[in-house]
Amino acid sequence: MTAAALRAVTKRFGETVALDRVELEVEAGAVVALLGPNGAGKTTALSILLGLRRADAGRAELFGEDPRRPAARAAVGVTPQEHGFPQTLRVREVVDLVRAHFARPASRSELLDRFRLTEIAHRQTGGLSGGERRRLAVALAFAGDPRAVFLDEPTTGLDVESRRAVWTHVGAYAARGGTVLLTTHYLEEAERLASRIVLLAHGRIAAAGTASALAAKASAAGFEDAFLTLTDSCP
Repeated sequence: MTAAALRAVTKRFGETVALDRVELEVEAGAVVALLGPNGAGKTTALSILLGLRRADAGRAELFGEDPRRPAARAAVGVTPQEHGFPQTLRVREVVDLVRAHFARPASRSELLDRFRLTEIAHRQTGGLSGGERRRLAVALAFAGDPRAVFLDEPTTGLDVESRRAVWTHVGAYAARGGTVLLTTHYLEEAERLASRIVLLAHGRIAAAGTASALAAKASAAGFEDAFLTLTDSCP
């Protein structure tokens, strides 16, 4: 079954072409990474798949339905690139608020533990660091025990230990059959998590395959420098 797809999708913002006839398919149970630099069109692709933006041409599918239908989005957990929380709510209160929207939510204690939030569960979100807010945002994507998660730059701003904790949980979720679509500009992150990598540049899919296959293709085509520029490794 196809969990998510873009069918010849084009999206413009004024004279800027964010996506140019993009074809993307994410099979259920797969982990797919959209890899590319800032401005490549990764976030726009996720926004269209989630029904938050409308394509100018082509169409999007989410579990075989129009993603603008709430029922189609109900099975998807999301970590957006930009996020904001009510500053006076405590971490555990935000987690419970999101869990309350689902019939069979994940355990609060499990979410807090897996994303290293237990020790800050009593703190108001307005006093959290950028990395702590990011860990909370990623945890919330899993609050509803979703069939698929879309993670937009999930580990940006995280320290090494927190990044690895996120990788571990995403890997465990995928091992249980969950579907993952993530965006990143870190080659190491894409290699670590994804069974398939889609290289996006200037709104177009430049290549797709495993990390090793993409590197071999780049070498054979003589554009190693361009490939490496697009795929900076994690620090």
